[in-house]
Amino acid sequence: MRLLIVEDDERLRDVIRRGLEEQGHVVEQAADGASAQAMGLDGSYDAIVLDLNLPVLDGLTVLRGLRAAKVGTPVVIVTSRDTTEDIIEGLDAGADDYVRKPFVFRELEARLRSASRREGLPAASVLELDDLRFDLSSRRVTRAGREIALTARELAFLEYFMRNAGRVLTRGMIENALWDGASETSSNVVDVYVRRLRLKIEAHGTPLLHTVRGIGYRMGNR
Repeated sequence: MRLLIVEDDERLRDVIRRGLEEQGHVVEQAADGASAQAMGLDGSYDAIVLDLNLPVLDGLTVLRGLRAAKVGTPVVIVTSRDTTEDIIEGLDAGADDYVRKPFVFRELEARLRSASRREGLPAASVLELDDLRFDLSSRRVTRAGREIALTARELAFLEYFMRNAGRVLTRGMIENALWDGASETSSNVVDVYVRRLRLKIEAHGTPLLHTVRGIGYRMGNR
């Protein structure tokens, strides 16, 4: 998933970012409400993790602004405000879920997956193409029953390709989906990752990741 983390505590923000990236997610960050609202209005995230106590604009103002602009991106509030009134206010403002600080990281990720599914992503916890199987919960990939060891970045690539099976994906589309907008990528980094991924998933079966000359890549049976 492509996620936006909105948290003004730099240490906590970094902990959340590293934890999600280790699970293969692509993470962008905002440290204040104004930046969060500007980034969230883009609407390209699978989910947003939103703190309430933010500088410039507080979290509820950000959330209400997104919903007023018809941005339906799932939002999971993560905050130390934990009264019943706080929770009701957050949900009434348009939040999809609410996690109290301190929290167990696995709970946060599970709630993000659940909120994303409610917003129209595949409800199944497994992606399948031919004999290739990707269990999104365990982050385990197998082909013809044989487990394939992939790095977090390779898992992110594979999830993006499998969710878009049959579509031609340009290098620009792949970069936008899998890298923080502030990050710089070299001209051939996408090709390098695709080559590595292709070697691993095709070691036990027929080609599934195809080059569309001069455009990009497409995942499919033929």
